[in-house]
Amino acid sequence: MKRLTMATTIVLIVALLISVIAALQLDRNSTVPKIFVGIDVAYANGTPTDFKQMLDKVKNFTNLIVIGSLDVSLNKTALNETCDYISNAGMHFIVLFTKLQNYTYDPFEWMTDAKMKYGDKFLGVYRYDEPGGNQIDLGREALVTNATSYDNAAQQYVDYLGVIINFYRGYAPVFTSDYALHWFDCKCNYSAIFTEFTSNNTREIAVAQNRGAATSFEADWGAITVWKYDAPPYIESGEELYNDMIIAYRSGAKYIIVFNYPKLNTYGLLEDEHFDALTRFWDYVRNNPQDFGSQKAKVAYVLPENYAFGLRRPDDKIWGLFEPDALSEKVWSDVNKLIDQYGFGFDIIYDEPGVVTVARSRYKQLFFWNQTIP
Repeated sequence: MKRLTMATTIVLIVALLISVIAALQLDRNSTVPKIFVGIDVAYANGTPTDFKQMLDKVKNFTNLIVIGSLDVSLNKTALNETCDYISNAGMHFIVLFTKLQNYTYDPFEWMTDAKMKYGDKFLGVYRYDEPGGNQIDLGREALVTNATSYDNAAQQYVDYLGVIINFYRGYAPVFTSDYALHWFDCKCNYSAIFTEFTSNNTREIAVAQNRGAATSFEADWGAITVWKYDAPPYIESGEELYNDMIIAYRSGAKYIIVFNYPKLNTYGLLEDEHFDALTRFWDYVRNNPQDFGSQKAKVAYVLPENYAFGLRRPDDKIWGLFEPDALSEKVWSDVNKLIDQYGFGFDIIYDEPGVVTVARSRYKQLFFWNQTIP
């Protein structure tokens, strides 16, 4: 009888401990910030099988797949098959769309149906890749090819791109990635812009431009790691990838994405070291919710209105159309002084009506382009 009583007591104690541990785990997970971590599968000639293979590989340590292959999004049957598989796995997804004349079905009707069918698993669409980068480097999809002034270039850029984005915004949230002119992208009403961590660019500037714009326009923002090299292996190492994701997380990025193109193996560019980095990051997020956005912007650097300087070097162009001017070298020097003083703790904003007034209450200090930075 005593043995039975003791055994029963032990069972009850174990059951109680399991309940307490489960409750603590649930409570811990409830504090995890709602961020999206995922892979942009952007293969040429992509198929639903490619996405299924990737999802099966990463579903335990990511929650987002970007359907970045036009071969899938242009084919309604393939797109539906892919989205069904992602949604059924409990993952979220974003779909790359392109010019309307390329479609044999109505993408706007598809978006309407997708919101009803997939609910919050369908985050939105990716439209117009790197608009600011195309502009600053006068790429083949540059929106403004001739302008009489900085103000004129800004007006054209926002008018042209704004029409495209606002049309899509009537159906779903709209995203893009960019490495320049984030402020002007934000003005075009993107739901979120993913700032690019690319090559050996300055991560502090990438964050400052995008976070400053998103904060000013009350939008979300994210970061996407893209090519480090122009030849295989293209992608950075697993350790570098992990460090970039930590930077984005601590800086407050809601979306943290790995660009995966071209397909060099079953999983594109990704090797075991990259999957290990994603796993480590996923664990870090769950164990360190207090670190999300811990690196806040204490101050902001204020550029002149419509001064679309590339911010990659002191002689970078303005709007891609104008050579550096008398202010360019000073701006470059100022920004680098702020990096030395504040690291990831500063934003870059523009001196537009209403912006500075709000910014004065948001930041401890504003540094203007026409003052001396100590």
